[in-house]
Parts: sequence; C-alpha cells; structure tokens
Amino acid sequence: MEGALIARDKVGVQDFVLLDSHTSEAAFLNNLRKRYQENLIYTYIGSLLVSVNPYQELDLYTVTQMQLYRGVNFFELPPHLYAIADNAYRVMCNEYNNHFILISGESGAGKTEASKKILQYYAVTCPTTEQLQTVRDRLLLSNPVLEAFGNAKTLRNDNSSRFGKYMDIQFDFKGAPVGGHILSYLIEKSRVVHQNHGERNFHIFYQLLEGADKDLLCWLGLERNPQKYMYLIQGRCAKVFSINDKNDWKIVRKAFSIIDFTEKDIEQLFGIVASVLHLGNIQFEEDSNGHAIIRDGTQIKWISKLLGAHLSILQEALTHRKIEARSEEVLSPLNVDLAFYARDAVAKAIYGRTFTWLVNKINGSLANKVGFLSGILNKTVIGLLDIYGFEVLDTNSFEQFCINYCNEKLQQLLIEMTLKAEQDEYELEGIEWEPIPYFNNKIICDLVEQKHKGIISILDEECLRPGEATDLSFLEKLEEKVGDHAHFVTRKLADQKTRKSIDWVDFRLLHYAGEVTYCAVGFLEKNNDLLYRNLKEVLCNSKNSIIRDCFLLSELDNRRRPETVATQFKNSLTSLIEILMSKEPSYIRCIKPNENKEPGKFDDFLIRHQVKYLGLMEHLRVRRAGFAYRRKYELFLQRYKSLCPATWPHWHGPAVEGVQRLIKHIGYKPEEYKLGRTKIFIRFPKTLFATEDAFEYRKHLLSKGSALSVWALGWSSLGWWKVSQDVFCRFINGFINRKKPLCPENRDFVRLSQYYYLMKLRDHLPKNVLDQSWLQPPSILEEVRGSGGFGEVWWPCGKGCSLSHQLQQKVVTSAIFNGKKEGYLQSLSQPFLDTRLSEFIVEMLIPTRCFQYVTPVIKYDRNGFKARERLLVLTQSSAYVVEMAKIKQKIEYSTLKGISTSNLSDGIVVIHVPDDNKQKVGNWDGALSEVMGLMLPMSSYKLLE
Repeated sequence: MEGALIARDKVGVQDFVLLDSHTSEAAFLNNLRKRYQENLIYTYIGSLLVSVNPYQELDLYTVTQMQLYRGVNFFELPPHLYAIADNAYRVMCNEYNNHFILISGESGAGKTEASKKILQYYAVTCPTTEQLQTVRDRLLLSNPVLEAFGNAKTLRNDNSSRFGKYMDIQFDFKGAPVGGHILSYLIEKSRVVHQNHGERNFHIFYQLLEGADKDLLCWLGLERNPQKYMYLIQGRCAKVFSINDKNDWKIVRKAFSIIDFTEKDIEQLFGIVASVLHLGNIQFEEDSNGHAIIRDGTQIKWISKLLGAHLSILQEALTHRKIEARSEEVLSPLNVDLAFYARDAVAKAIYGRTFTWLVNKINGSLANKVGFLSGILNKTVIGLLDIYGFEVLDTNSFEQFCINYCNEKLQQLLIEMTLKAEQDEYELEGIEWEPIPYFNNKIICDLVEQKHKGIISILDEECLRPGEATDLSFLEKLEEKVGDHAHFVTRKLADQKTRKSIDWVDFRLLHYAGEVTYCAVGFLEKNNDLLYRNLKEVLCNSKNSIIRDCFLLSELDNRRRPETVATQFKNSLTSLIEILMSKEPSYIRCIKPNENKEPGKFDDFLIRHQVKYLGLMEHLRVRRAGFAYRRKYELFLQRYKSLCPATWPHWHGPAVEGVQRLIKHIGYKPEEYKLGRTKIFIRFPKTLFATEDAFEYRKHLLSKGSALSVWALGWSSLGWWKVSQDVFCRFINGFINRKKPLCPENRDFVRLSQYYYLMKLRDHLPKNVLDQSWLQPPSILEEVRGSGGFGEVWWPCGKGCSLSHQLQQKVVTSAIFNGKKEGYLQSLSQPFLDTRLSEFIVEMLIPTRCFQYVTPVIKYDRNGFKARERLLVLTQSSAYVVEMAKIKQKIEYSTLKGISTSNLSDGIVVIHVPDDNKQKVGNWDGALSEVMGLMLPMSSYKLLE
C-alpha cells in the first residue's frame, strides 16, 4: 500500500478504505476510473480485492510476477490476484487452518479467468514432486473440461459459467498440493433444450461437431454442420467469431487423457452428448386419435444404439406415460405437447446427471495420490468459490431467481464475516468496539427460504399439491402469503405508478442490490423437473455404463417424490455456507466495465449498478466505520522514522515507544489515532496522507544529500566539494534503496556493505567449514539456506555464490589435488565458474543453456601433438569438444575409463576413453583415440556435477 500512496493524485488510492469520501459512490467510481485508465485493474477494500476486466492482455501474470508476490507482506506491493492467493496460502501454512477465496461478479466480469490465474499461481509457486505435479496438472486441466460441459455463450459473455463451482485444493503439511475436490451447483439444464436469441447451448456440442474426426462423427451418427440440430440453433448464433471450437476441442481431448479418463469413458461420454443432439431432432405428430407418434424413426435408432436402450421400449416411453393405479400400472398415451415435454425432460435429465458424473469422475482423478499421506496426515485446504453473479435481466427466470438468492446469502456471509473480523481485531488489540450500523439482508433471505412461509416453500407446495397447479395459481399464493412483505410486490399489490412496470405474471423482489422483476411463467415446471417413470426405467437399464451410474435401479423402488430443484439448491447452499463459515475468508469482486468488451471503456452507469449489487459500498462502510489504516508498530516505525530526530536513523527501544515519540513529534491529535497492543490505528486518511507527504519530502531531501551539505562544505577548502557531494548523495540514495534488487541507485552502497562484511569475516572465521557459527551477514545481503545454513558471501567475480555449495566443492577438490598438483594453492582464491565465455558466445553455442561448465581448451592430437583451439562443454550426461558452433566430439560419461592431470602447472588434463568407442561429429562416426589431451586453467578443476 505504502509504495503507491505518492501516486494517488494520478492513479487514485489502491485501497478504497483510504478514500476521504468513503460514503460517496461518485468518489468510489472516480477512484476506480482513474486506476482503470492506467491499466491498474486491481484495487483493495481492506483485504477484499476489486477486479475490473481489462478486455486485453496485460503483463501481469508472468512467472516473474508470481515470484515477486511470493511470500511478501500483503500490503507491500500493489493489489493483485497473486497477493490474495499468496496471503491465503501463507495463512494456511503458518496457522494450519483452512481458507477460502470467494470470486463473484456478473457474467463477463472475469470470474473464471481469476480462478484460473490463482490455480496457475499455486502450480508455479508451491513445492512439488513429480508425483504431486500430476495432481497439479489435473487441477489445471479439469478447468477446460468443466468449461466445455458447463459454460456457454450468453448475451453478456462468450464463456459464461452456467453453474456454480467450489473447488478445494488440498495441501500436505509441507504446503505441497496433494489433491482436490469440486462441488458444482445448479447447472442450467434448461439451456440444453432452449436458448434465447443471441445465445448458444453448452460449448461441448459445438466443439464435438467442429473438432471431432470424421470417423467419430460417423460412429455417433452426426454431421459437422450445427445448423442440422434443433437444440443448437434456437439462439441463431451457432458460429461465433471469438470462439475457436476446433482448437478448444483439442484442449478438451488432451485434458481427458491426463485426468484419468479411459477411452471407453470418453467414447460413452460423447455417445451421450450425441444422443442429446439426436433427441432434439425427434419430431412428433398426431395420429387419428390425437395421440403423439414419432414422425421419423432415424433419430430414435441412433439414440437406442448410443445409449444401449431397447428401441421399441424407448419409442413407447417417449409417447406414453406409465401411471400407477392401485396395484396396476397403466400406459397412458401422450398428446404432442406432453411428448415434447417428455423429450426435453429426458434430454435435460441425461445432460444434468452426466455433468454430475463428470464432476465426480474428475474428483476421483484429483483425489490424494500420495499413498499413506491421505490416511495419516491431516490436510489443509484452500477453497476457490467461482459463483455466478447477481444479475438483473429483461426477463428473469427461475434459474436467475436461484442465482440471486445465492448472492443474497453470500452477501450476508460477507458482511457478517467482515464485521466479525473487524470486531475480533479490535478486541485482540484492546480497542473499544463501536457497534456499526449496516443493512442486514437477512430479511430478504428469510423471504426466500423461511420454512412454510418463504417463496421456495410456497413454490414447493404448488408443485406437490393435488389438482391443477399453474404459474398463475403460484403467483396468487405468493400474494396471499407474503403480499404484506416490504420487499415483495406484484402488479395487483403495487401502487398506480409502479403497476405500469409489472406484468400480470410477474413478481418483484427488492434485493439488497435493488429491485428485480421475475416472470413466474415456467417456475413450476422447472422446479418440478420430473422425469416420467417409464423413461427413467429405460435409462436405468441402459447399456451405457455412465447412464447406468447416473440412473440407479434403486430409484425405481423409492416411491417418495424427489426433492424439488429449489429445495435441492437451498440445501446445497446451506451446506456451502457451513463449509465457508469453517474457513478463513478472502474475497474477489469482479466488475465488467462495459457491455461491448472494449478495452479502456468505462461505463459509469453499468459499473455503478455492479458496485451496488456486489455490496462494495456497504463493505467499505463497514470496513471504514472504525479506522482507515492499521499497521504493525515495527512496519510503521521503519517507514516513517526519518520524520523524527529521536527515531532517526535508528530507534533502539520497543517499537511502540518509538511510534509514540514519532507521532508526538509529527503532531497527531488524540482523535486521529489509537494505539493497540501490536498496531497503530489511524482513523482518517488525511492523517495518513499528511504523514506520507512529509515522508516523501524528507526522502527527497535525503536523496539530494542536503542533510550532509553543511558537513560536506568542510571539504570544499580542499577542492573536493563536488566529489564529496556526489559520493554522499550516492551513499544516501543507496541507503534509501537498499532493499531493492541490485541497481545503479544502490550498487555502491551494497558493494561497500559487502566489503565491510568480508573484512569483518576475515577476523571471525570458524575453525572448520561445518561450524555453524558463521558471522551473520547484514540484511542487505540476501540470505540463503544451504545445507550448512551459511549466509551468502559476495565474491570478487561479481556474482553471488552460495558459500555452502562453493565450500563443498572446494573441500572435495582439495582431497583430489592438494599436495599433488603444482600451483593448486594459487587457485584457492578463485571461485568456480560455470563458464569463462561471454554470455553472447554461450547462448550462440548452447541455446538451451543446459550445460554445467564451459571453458576454452587447447586440444593436442595423438599423432604429431598438433595444438587445436577448442571449447570443452560439460553437461549432465556428456562431455562435448566444440569448435565454435560445430560439435567435434561427444563423450558419454558412462564410457569414460578415467581422467588424469599433470602434477605441474601446465594445465594438462587427459580424458581416457575405450579403444572401441566411436566419436560423434554431426552425423559422421569415426574412430576416437584412446586418450585426448586438453590444456585448461588450473582454477577450472571443478568436479562434474
């Protein structure tokens, strides 16, 4: 946070908590706009991350960026997804508790991409073994499979998740990912049979037709043209320019092969997908009695073949309904409308249950693969919840009603956990808690979910009651039972002004994010989601093993009516909330900046709406009700100590006392701050900004060397004023930038620190190399943890070399050459090098940089001892003798008979090879002499690694 405070006028503040006008929506949007226009797409609200989709590739997700955020204090660097991911990982590892990251936002805001980036971060930064790499690959590759079967093009997003997903990533006690588990919520089954204009069915249908080879399509009875299939063309956009179905098919096929799917699994899975397409092309017509019959039997034959179902029984099940009358079963013919209903019902049931099977199959692939660890060691997890967002559409359906209810519950959870976190921190720090007023949306959640009185209960009653229930009768029941609720209205209940905007079949809910109107048409049908018994019997007896797993014979014995869709979703949501309540939370709120996916375009009206329904202003108000800024005493003192003579340059007492002296000198008023047990709490952003401005001014003075100018004047009589001023400025500037990587601003200061450390080390060397009491290097020298626990030492070669690694090599080399080689003692002071050539030459010779050691040598022929200039290149497995870019000889280490060196200072080394060995020069094989003489520098005698 601190690093970006100075740029706040240009790019805003990177934490909304620091807004002076924190209750102003205009100020909130203005800050978001400033940052977005500078491609700063991330902003914090405390520990919550707001992410605005840039609709362009930004250089924010490289491996370098990942390493930059790895293990860094949360507020030390600018806001980023990686900071959220790393903080969750470190909290989990340090405190050994579970964590979750909730990612929400409307379709097209970037939720799915955010979850992918977090998974990639863990894949790169977490410790791993070859075995665990398999688990990480499967975690990443499960995404394209789930997206193919669960995502679709909508009006708002070309890759919209039409299901909610919660993924647990499981870690062992060392912090390595060892498994995972996925829960899916409410896949939009109605999309299988119907799409609005401008939308598509699920991606997998188009990928199969576009990418599958001719033999597979022939076996499935499909044609490559999606226009041939009724379930794919209702939205009138089967082909989308921005979607490459053929390429996506290749990714999905590759993913299947890695995440434990057998060829039989894949064959039967695509058979199910093809069956759904064939179902959509079945047409019915009336016979002379007004009963439905199948117009053309071609499609039903393909379905029978692919699902392994008896043809005549399947035909009968699609045109008749089995009714139980007392102890008898009667087949009742269906009319055309009911036949179409039965067809669509079986298509939705097959696809919906297959998706559940797919998730379970992936879970089996992600299960802990590290043997006994899964049974003995407790695991910790980081959960990723990629949940559909609250939306207000022109026509809000049953599915959107469930989704918006889900977001109500999650908003309630967010506020409760934020309030709890604030209260816990105040209590922990010994600061008096002041109750914070906020909008509690429990009243809306109760309206939807309350037993016997809520909308879901009323909907279930209408679905289950005998008699002819309709969507209008459901609406009447709502008016009767919840008509007096402050957050519910229909056309009948509305005042004259509101009545004009509500249809007779609509009802309106006042959500925390605003008013949403729902069309009641289809609520009963979608909530029931019933599959006729005889159709279920056909599927239970299918020869397709996936279908048999999805439709169990035990279901036929259960005479109880299955739970409705809304009740299933409510119960799943309750379980999810229980899971989340048991974990430490992090939040990512994704925002779509415009409807046209244009980079740089910031639509104020659209974003204001999202800010409202994401609850960002409410969250900010809760977070700011106490103090705008809080920081550990040590960190606050380290940053601002130069502002007080008593704390600059060093404070030697307790940090809290240093902070007290510092803020007293600055002039903080009592109402502007509180001192906790470990932190300072600053109430107003203006107080912090004034401190920050003073710090920047002070830093500017120091960097210019003004503080030393009076002392430096003493040198002016010697004519050294200009020189001394430059030296002192460089020294002070180096001190200020001492924690940065080596750069021109701090190079001289770092080198001086290294010099003094080495001079001091000379007088404090331990008795032997295994002694643990090495002189502690200063913090400016990067610490490494070698096998001996040694600090890193700067060597004259200009490289940082691990002392433990160098000393181990020196000890072994000493055993080989000490007392046996003239000139060996003179080589001790020289560090081992990987190469003695310029990087340009090395890159030209060995582009892959897989070498262990490279040095120029002189080769002596066996016949005539003719000297030839060569390069000796040692890799992990072989030695190469190279003439510039041409490999002259390759010697496998396994063929070596020995290596000899002269005991003089002539630098001669002899490589012994078998008589019958062959040398490889390009594609030419020729005889290789028994020995080959090379001359190389003494300091190059480094053991092969």
